[in-house]
Amino acid sequence: MKIEKIIKSNIKNVDFSNLDFGSVFTDHMFTCSYKNGKWLEAEILPYQSISISPSARVFHYGQACFEGMKAFKDQNNKAWLFRPKDNYQRIVKSSKRLAMPCITEKIFMEGLRNLINIDLDWVKPGFGNSLYIRPFIFADQESINATESLNYKFMIICAPASSYYAGDIRVKIEKSFSRAAKGGVGYAKAAGNYAAQFYPTILAKEQGFQQIIWTDSSNHEFIEEAGTMNLFFRIGDTLLTAPVSDSILDGITRKSLIEIAKREKIKIEIRPIRVKEIIEASESGNLKEIFGSGTAVTVLPIIGLGYENKKYDLPRIENSFSSFFKKKLNDIQYNISEDPFDWRVKV
Repeated sequence: MKIEKIIKSNIKNVDFSNLDFGSVFTDHMFTCSYKNGKWLEAEILPYQSISISPSARVFHYGQACFEGMKAFKDQNNKAWLFRPKDNYQRIVKSSKRLAMPCITEKIFMEGLRNLINIDLDWVKPGFGNSLYIRPFIFADQESINATESLNYKFMIICAPASSYYAGDIRVKIEKSFSRAAKGGVGYAKAAGNYAAQFYPTILAKEQGFQQIIWTDSSNHEFIEEAGTMNLFFRIGDTLLTAPVSDSILDGITRKSLIEIAKREKIKIEIRPIRVKEIIEASESGNLKEIFGSGTAVTVLPIIGLGYENKKYDLPRIENSFSSFFKKKLNDIQYNISEDPFDWRVKV
């Protein structure tokens, strides 16, 4: 692997107490090109703009997918990744669905470790602090022929992060637009999935909501997921979450919360959830919590929802499931507690 280090770090110019998520990047980036049917020599370079042709197929046919993951630093200044092999397996799954070559596990893992070690000072200790890591693949062949590309680029960039959302979060249950359809690419972290949700989310924000709860594309009868999160609902003392499918992303944080719930003997049901069930539970007072899960947000409490021009507020409760799960997960990620699941991987 070729490594070219930056002459002078930019880290002293960064206010880590006032980060705008995803807008400040570390000193270096990882890149590897795919040409003539194989991945070429990987490089770590100073973070910089890249040159790309306007005819690159990613602009015209949307062959692009990505991952989201984090590195955490413990009190002894050691950095840890959280379930990185799951991220690798998911980018392979996404790449296959978009007819792109799969990056090898060796390139993916070595790229991660080398890049993080070079930019280790950017990983700050303390709850809420982390290094957000964005691996991604896109088609860069110069051709607008409507077929899959022959050339691709795999890259990793990193951004220091604190909290993703600030303030109270309310969500709107969507019944007109759809995020993904059965048989489509909803289970993949395809770039186009996110582009398609921006417009409905803008409309929801104009109505006072911060996110959308997507429902099935057939009848808008069943809960699927939110724009950047999988979802959990607490009805009484039972936790509900929708099963993954070809229209729901198999979230790594989601899987982790399910395993924690089972270990802690919290009753959890993984099954289709009707919108009607959630509304009735809210009206009867049995809906105690809604929270989202995802790499960027970790565990995010939701204080209210809207459906068919009506708004429903959730009670603010002590000893919430969301705070319990967040602490359990953070304690593993920051190397504070034991890791009975073997999720934590030292950088």
